[in-house]
Amino acid sequence: MKYLILKHYRGGPAPAVDWAPMDEWTPEEVDAHMQYMSDFAQRLVETGEFVDSQALAAEGAFVRFDGEGRPPVTDGPFAETKDLIAGWMIVDVESWDRAVELAGELSAAPGAGGEPIHEWLEVRPFLTGVPGSPE
Repeated sequence: MKYLILKHYRGGPAPAVDWAPMDEWTPEEVDAHMQYMSDFAQRLVETGEFVDSQALAAEGAFVRFDGEGRPPVTDGPFAETKDLIAGWMIVDVESWDRAVELAGELSAAPGAGGEPIHEWLEVRPFLTGVPGSPE
């Protein structure tokens, strides 16, 4: 079963630790955080549980179709994913419990001062068995 582990900039429950945003960290703190994420992913490659992970740039816009011959509509009166989603990891594990266990470990990535940030991560299963799909 595949699960998406979403890393948010903000949103979700109140943080357990009041950590500074990454853009306020020293270059060494950012490097340590990224190394933790890389090491974590490498361990999952070795166990066969890693599928993909990506960090997202802050740039982006909402776009929607607004009718033939009309320009797309961008942005709107709602929170933008560029403000919310920092990145993701996709894991392929045996159970929900394993996905939650991995997200908990990933939540301990170091932040400012090298301390674990204990960030909230969103875990969502991939939708399977969609009516009309060949799967």
